[in-house]
Amino acid sequence: MSTFRAVIAAATFGLATAGAAHADPAEKLVTIVTSDNAQTQLMSMVLTAAAVEQGAQARILLCGPGGDIALTDAPETATAPQPPRDASPQGLMQMLMSRGVTVEVCAIYLPGLGADQSVLVEGVGVAAPPAMGAAMLDADAQIWSF
Repeated sequence: MSTFRAVIAAATFGLATAGAAHADPAEKLVTIVTSDNAQTQLMSMVLTAAAVEQGAQARILLCGPGGDIALTDAPETATAPQPPRDASPQGLMQMLMSRGVTVEVCAIYLPGLGADQSVLVEGVGVAAPPAMGAAMLDADAQIWSF
């Protein structure tokens, strides 16, 4: 079983046993990550991946310290493997991107760093406020914030 599937299987089992999973997930999901906590960042990716496995269209918005996950020179907390499956926030984010999930940093993240898009992992974009606002207002969207 691939690491991605193992992480998703563990997350899905945990959700199902907690009663949080349901058979008809939202069609659309916007996951917002602002936390600098590595475990919170990883769990946001695990839960988003579980939703994608269940058919949701996901979009991830990384802001503030959460944006650091998307840096090519990310802090070790974003890249270090974590138990129990040795996954990292950035690694799982990249797996999600390879499966078609859109990942963007907040529009003010890069100017706040004094940097441009070249510091981001390939494929990570910069959210346009009107488009992100529309995604969040979509009647079929769930918003998860970490």
